[in-house]
Amino acid sequence: MTKYYINRNLKAKEMAKANISKKSKNDGGFFSTLKFIFIMFCACTLAGVASLELYLSSLPPIDNLDKFKPNIVTKIYSSDDEIIKTFTAYTYEKIELKDIPDNLKKALIATEDKNFYRHHGYDLTGLARSMVQNVIAGRVVQGASTITQQLARVLFLNNERTFDRKLKELFIAARIEKTISKDQILEMYMNNVYLGAGAYGVEAAAQIYFDKHLKDCSLSELALIAGLPQAPSVYNPFNNMDLAVQRRNQVLLRMYKMRYITKDEYESAKDAKVRLAKVPQFYTTNKAPYFCDYVLKELESLGFDEAEISQGGYKVVTTLNYKAQKAADEAITRNLVNWGLRGDKNQAAVFAYSPVDGKILVYSGGKDYTKSQYDRVTQAVRPPGSAFKPIVYAAAMEKGISPNDMIEDRPITIGQWSPHNYGNKYRGNIPVYTALMVSSNVCAARMIKEVGIRSVIQIARVLGIETPLEYDYTIALGSNGVKLFEFTRAYGAFANGGYVVQPYSVERVETSRGKVVYRAPKTKISHQLSMNTAAEMTAMMRTVITNGTGRAANIGKPAAGKTGTTDDNKDAYFVGYTPNIVAGVWVGNDDNTVMNKGVQGGTVPALIWKDMMKVATEPYGKAEFNYPEVKLIPFAAGSNIKIIGEEEKVQEEANNQNTNGDTNGLDAQSAQTAQEAVQNVVKTINANKKSEPSKIQQNPLPVTKPVAPSKPASAPIPMAVPDSLH
Repeated sequence: MTKYYINRNLKAKEMAKANISKKSKNDGGFFSTLKFIFIMFCACTLAGVASLELYLSSLPPIDNLDKFKPNIVTKIYSSDDEIIKTFTAYTYEKIELKDIPDNLKKALIATEDKNFYRHHGYDLTGLARSMVQNVIAGRVVQGASTITQQLARVLFLNNERTFDRKLKELFIAARIEKTISKDQILEMYMNNVYLGAGAYGVEAAAQIYFDKHLKDCSLSELALIAGLPQAPSVYNPFNNMDLAVQRRNQVLLRMYKMRYITKDEYESAKDAKVRLAKVPQFYTTNKAPYFCDYVLKELESLGFDEAEISQGGYKVVTTLNYKAQKAADEAITRNLVNWGLRGDKNQAAVFAYSPVDGKILVYSGGKDYTKSQYDRVTQAVRPPGSAFKPIVYAAAMEKGISPNDMIEDRPITIGQWSPHNYGNKYRGNIPVYTALMVSSNVCAARMIKEVGIRSVIQIARVLGIETPLEYDYTIALGSNGVKLFEFTRAYGAFANGGYVVQPYSVERVETSRGKVVYRAPKTKISHQLSMNTAAEMTAMMRTVITNGTGRAANIGKPAAGKTGTTDDNKDAYFVGYTPNIVAGVWVGNDDNTVMNKGVQGGTVPALIWKDMMKVATEPYGKAEFNYPEVKLIPFAAGSNIKIIGEEEKVQEEANNQNTNGDTNGLDAQSAQTAQEAVQNVVKTINANKKSEPSKIQQNPLPVTKPVAPSKPASAPIPMAVPDSLH
């Protein structure tokens, strides 16, 4: 028996050893296979690289390359087929390599291609290294184009990010290297590379940025130029001085590390202040410069870059209405001069778009682009004054308050804030729509107290106002700064049935052969206000133009809008709309000083708006708003009318009586009983108001469809609103 167990244990050990041996053999086979695959991959890769090297070295040279000139013909068009911008060099003087400062050559080589004089037009090691870095980072953080490859792209290709283009770039770079010398390549590159601000070539850049010839530029200035090729629009010092200086210092550091400059030279150049030239009219054609800058930013957000656009020979079709744009620019100049606003600091901005489809129609960021490229449409944050009041009243309409409800136009104190009307004029009980029409400050304050600050801020946010808003009652009078772009966009909801539309500028982009590489999709639309609120706000703001503070903006067509002037006369606005166009105008001083006391929202801004809108609305005729009728009742009275501020008035009078001991012959108990009776009456009035049906008529007015002047108008205007809601 013992012998049996001994034999059994021996057999078990032998089986275990056999299994271990088998597993080891299997593991060895797996790793052997993996090793074989890796070796084969490396062999294939090396063979591929060797084959590519052999193929590139066998490519023929390019004929007449030394006589080649780049075709810089990208053009930007308005929607009415006007060329509003062409990309052409401000100055294109061919400069020889011997006349280019050594420091600029070294700066470009250190920054763009440190192995320039050692490779054959391409750097496969650098390409592999950049691929690894990009994979690790999960995004493109390092490029691998040599100066020769960049020249190939400038002369023969475009900047599309495709594998096919990269291969072509390699092939052409190899052929360039076999055609001309390294010095000739560097010279051609320096004469043709785009460096932002309309400058092609280093000599043009020196003249545009520093108003001097290249040979007269300092090390600091040369380093700034050398840092531009990577992202010309980003590092353009006219657009962003901080980024330009950071990039310049990176170039200087590379030069120092490569021992092209000494430590003292590095420190001195790094601390040097950049002194830019006065901005010249550096584009051959630039009829809407602020708008074109906006177009370039939108194109960059779509995946294009400025160098690609300027050198790609594209046809960029935009949404701009050039006739209206020209009218706006002329109106800005004329009206500012007429009102004595002739200084460089006296500025105006205009922004207009379609509330139906979002097309930007007019865009003027200032009165003179050659003197200031600061865009007051998207960059300036200025308080809108009373032009903000429609946001407050829209919040009230959303809560069920009617334009025909009454509101107390008399002094009010909220906490420590006691607003007052212009000229200290007060009217007693007036309809809500009248309060907006005459732009009563105390009524706006009373209204925001009625609906709450939070409700007003929420309405502002959903309408597209993104700048921070203070949680403060004073925002009712426009104390909080806004951007003209987003503020005008907010008014679009009043014109389009409560729908907010995102404005855009680029309609399509075509190559030089007519191939469409981009076409604008349908713009983003969101429903944020009720149709009733949009109709009521439009009815109220129409009275602003016909009978109120905005009479100077009357264009003789259905239109609505609101004036705005800050208490200190530093800012004046007019924002208004027709069924097809929303437009905002701002006037003020860049240094935030006080303007002429006569300049208010109902003067210069309203006049500019009128001059521009007369031209912009021509294609639509006298289009009517496609809204149900809203009847505005003059000084209405009755049990179904709410009086906003009445309870406050009753309470105030009761408090005064108790304080003064004057009860008009009644004892304290009787006075208290009378006070309670009045409060009960007011509560009953408000309860009746809430139970009343809407005063918006269900039978819409006859409306017409805006069409071209040659066609009769007959149908409702197009709106981004479902027919079921009309």
